Amino acid sequence: MKKNLVIAIDGYSSCGKSTLAKALAKKLGFIYVDSGAMYRAVTLYFLRNNIDITDDAKVVDALQHIELNFHSRDYESHITLNGEEVSDEIRLMPVSENVSEVSAHKIVRHEMVKQQQRMGKSKNIVMDGRDIGTTVFPDAPVKFFMTADPKIRAERRFKELESKGNNETTLEEVFENLAHRDYADTTRKESPLVRADDAIILDNTDLTQEEQLDFALEKVNPFLVY
Repeated sequence: MKKNLVIAIDGYSSCGKSTLAKALAKKLGFIYVDSGAMYRAVTLYFLRNNIDITDDAKVVDALQHIELNFHSRDYESHITLNGEEVSDEIRLMPVSENVSEVSAHKIVRHEMVKQQQRMGKSKNIVMDGRDIGTTVFPDAPVKFFMTADPKIRAERRFKELESKGNNETTLEEVFENLAHRDYADTTRKESPLVRADDAIILDNTDLTQEEQLDFALEKVNPFLVY
């Protein structure tokens, strides 16, 4: 098999991008890279250290003190921030409410894109995010753009938060947060969320996880060279 095949998955928040990406990686034996987790970890660092996102000098300095690493257990992607496991904390509402602003920052995006591109130079990877098929890997042979009904997305995210013990956030707050993030992601100046011209649309509003995986595998199989 080709040794640096990149499968790019973009789309809106809580559309199941990571679920599909992890399933594809497991099925194909690829490495899964959660680019969104990188922006969330940076956001967490900024919140903890009161970094003013409008102060470019402080942002540049902060990024020099951030070390992100991924490790995998059973194809679940876990991220560490300066050696600390933060996979659960970065999914909580304080980070969700601020990640769009942080990820829209030009300096932050440039640094994260450089790190993401390095990951895809010599390995078979599945990477999900907002601009993977348009900015990070515009030449990726396989690109998906995922979408789903906003109400379904909010319900999925709400259930995810509940499963992690967060019972303080309401479904309405989650819905509003997703709407805000959609607007921020699609209107930001730096690498906005758009569908690449050659991306395959995957609307999973009415699909099971198994059905969306089958759909994706059918599209990926022609690009696998053994």
